[in-house]
Amino acid sequence: MTGDELRKAYLDFFAEKGHLILLSASLIPQNDPSILWINAGMAPFKAYFNGVEEPPRRRIATSQKCIRTNDIENVGRTDRHHTFFEMLGNFSFGDYFKKEAICWSWEFVTEVLKLDKDRLWITVYQDDDEAFNIWRDEVGLPEERIIRMGKKDNFWEIGTGPCGPCSEIHYDRGEEYGTGPEDVIGGEGDRFLEIWNLVFTQFNKTEEGDYIPLPQKNIDTGMGLERVASILQGVDSNFETDLLKPMIDYLVEDSGIKYLQDEDTKVAYRVIADHVRGITMAIFDGALPSNEGRGYVIRRILRRALRYGRKLGYEEPFLYQMVPVVIKTMQGGYPELKEKEEYIQRVIKAEEERFLLTLDQGLHILDGMIAGLKNSGEKLLSGIDAFKLYDTYGFPLDLTRDVLAEEGLAVDEDGFNQEMEKQRERARQAREETGFSATEEERLYRSLLEKFELEFTGYEHIDEKSNIIAIVKDGEEVELAGAGDKVKVVLEKTPFYGESGGQVGDKGILRFADNLATVYDSRNEAGLIVHYVEIERGSFKKGDAVEAKVYADLRQATARNHSATHLLHKALKEVLGDHVSQAGSLVEPDRLRFDFNHFNALSKAELMEIEKKVNKAILANLEVDVTLTDIEQAKAMGAVALFGEKYDDVVRVVSMGDYSRELCGGTHVEATGAIGSFKILSESSIAAGVRRIEAITGEEVLRYLAGQEDKIEKAASLLKTTADNLLDRIEALHAREKELEKEIRLLKERLAGSAIDELLEKVEEVNGIKLLRTEVAGLDNEALLNMTDQLKEKMKSGIIVLASSNNDKAIFVAAVSKDLVAEGYHAGKIIGQVARIAGGGGGGRPDMAQAGARDLTKIQEALDQVVEIIK
Repeated sequence: MTGDELRKAYLDFFAEKGHLILLSASLIPQNDPSILWINAGMAPFKAYFNGVEEPPRRRIATSQKCIRTNDIENVGRTDRHHTFFEMLGNFSFGDYFKKEAICWSWEFVTEVLKLDKDRLWITVYQDDDEAFNIWRDEVGLPEERIIRMGKKDNFWEIGTGPCGPCSEIHYDRGEEYGTGPEDVIGGEGDRFLEIWNLVFTQFNKTEEGDYIPLPQKNIDTGMGLERVASILQGVDSNFETDLLKPMIDYLVEDSGIKYLQDEDTKVAYRVIADHVRGITMAIFDGALPSNEGRGYVIRRILRRALRYGRKLGYEEPFLYQMVPVVIKTMQGGYPELKEKEEYIQRVIKAEEERFLLTLDQGLHILDGMIAGLKNSGEKLLSGIDAFKLYDTYGFPLDLTRDVLAEEGLAVDEDGFNQEMEKQRERARQAREETGFSATEEERLYRSLLEKFELEFTGYEHIDEKSNIIAIVKDGEEVELAGAGDKVKVVLEKTPFYGESGGQVGDKGILRFADNLATVYDSRNEAGLIVHYVEIERGSFKKGDAVEAKVYADLRQATARNHSATHLLHKALKEVLGDHVSQAGSLVEPDRLRFDFNHFNALSKAELMEIEKKVNKAILANLEVDVTLTDIEQAKAMGAVALFGEKYDDVVRVVSMGDYSRELCGGTHVEATGAIGSFKILSESSIAAGVRRIEAITGEEVLRYLAGQEDKIEKAASLLKTTADNLLDRIEALHAREKELEKEIRLLKERLAGSAIDELLEKVEEVNGIKLLRTEVAGLDNEALLNMTDQLKEKMKSGIIVLASSNNDKAIFVAAVSKDLVAEGYHAGKIIGQVARIAGGGGGGRPDMAQAGARDLTKIQEALDQVVEIIK
């Protein structure tokens, strides 16, 4: 089972158990400053577990992207440590509890994954009799396979608050993986793998240390995708699974160095494969390398991978070239990756080039420091020296730590931290004298928010008199920009909608007197609207009074599509059910894209009904009304709030008559009639349990229909008929085609029949058995079967294996006479082995079987093996 198949199987299984399947949340936490990264499957759902927010459904399942770097030094050195990994999880918020969680987990691992029950062991918390009894009495496990363990291993709690016992499923890989003291349940050896942790959140721990039963009990489970894939794929480590091995294979082919040449080489391959995957996924979710926070995590992971690349002979940037391999490996679960491939490559390459400029010099200096330590008999590099490497040469501390560890040395991390704090203090004092990095640009924007009453006026009109309050070029604030410059501009008041909520940013112009600039994009950044501008004529400077004008046709086209997504969302709920919820959207002037939770492909009838309902709402010309209120009042009004979205104290409710009501900050038409018309172009799957509809509205529908009409007219002309008679003409041609195919088949059968005697001359004897094995050109399945029957009748006793090719596919047929069937010869087994040689498969009855294969070049090789198969 591939990693993609495992992920899908898990989500499909829990969808059938009534779970809402959600896309993985971003790796970047939303409104959770306590963590840099989403590091567990339950992390995006903290607000549901602690009761602060209401979940969209009481049962949810996900495959969640995660990043952990607390033990990065182990990545590559062990079989299972990673920076990036995926956590499969099913969650219950006050719905089901232990019995369902335990029984479903056992059902999944034994019936879906088909893991050997005799290799599965269970641990429970020592005082959790309820879980123990469920495993014994409901699942039917013998008591000796259910192990009670202490609080350290089987009780989940972090300080005070919700907590509870847990139960783990362990897989025994066998004695060949170890028999030492750590090769036991809960040990650090490789024999027993924990594959699934079921946490039963049933208590609230007080400040006094008491455990009070919770009125609402929750379930939080976690299964490592890579770990389980390694078992299912029969490999020794996560790195040999199809989730990571393609990256290693790429490097082996590119570098020419064997993966298992030695331990250092193996570690280098594993580190790079893990790190480039983590970097790619983090950048995909919006993280960028920097010297602070999660940006620094990305930077140090990337630089660590580069350093290991040196061990494989890489002296130039190479990680960015691996991005397509990562995306090809991961896009089964994350199809949107492909759209950002070029961007991710650009970010990684720039970071590689920046670091490689100083890496050689830094390594040379560190080598000198190491030599000095060894000469003096010391084991600890000073914090001052470590900080010098970081500050001057960009060496992350853990990179220095890695190099030192390979030499049996260590670093004074406390001293390093002291030097780091001194540097921060110097930076605070000198900030006004430094240039603007990406974080400095954000600080500029925040200072503008504090100094000015910035205003978005685009809901009311698309033309505004305003003042330029900031111009940013190449990350630095400038006073003036001239013709040809591409800059970012912040206005005191703006009618431009900044990209957010799936709606693209407005385009338009800025002008005053003879000066003109094109606004080619508008984005929300650091809480304000930033205009991406190219100066066409003249110059613009800070303080200039300008006219800001949005392109009306593009704004109106975008508004049509955005309003249509609201109608589409409502229609989907009406046709498919209330379980439908928005999972993403893109609203552009020329099209709309709407992602939603649903578990099956939509039928043609369903799509037609949805399209009909949307167009009916358009024709009704429903008034579009906007109300400003608080979130609770909005929900009381029946407004649909999107899962995962964070809303301000004052929210905007967009109502379309009594038909649709949603929270939305986008721009819309004044009445649904302005949408004009709505046409669905496609419906597809983008992930397990997530579907996508792409559609058009307004003038785009007219253009589409005109194009379809033109195709119909051209088709009618080619078939020498009229558009009205086109279907009749096609049906007549199709019927004639079938007649001709039948005539051809009959002719081939006659020709084949006349060749029977010729074929019988090829009969040979193998172990006293008559055998005919040969290729017959140009026959389809039916003709080949008919020929086999005729040959079988003529031969009386024997084995026949015929092959042919039809429509670029190899066809095999085998027949065994009754007397030989009685001796144990089996046509189905013979044909299966034959077809596999040509890259196919098949089977059938003992006396007659057929198979197909793809590799036409292997037909003769497959026939040649028949003799050996019979022997």
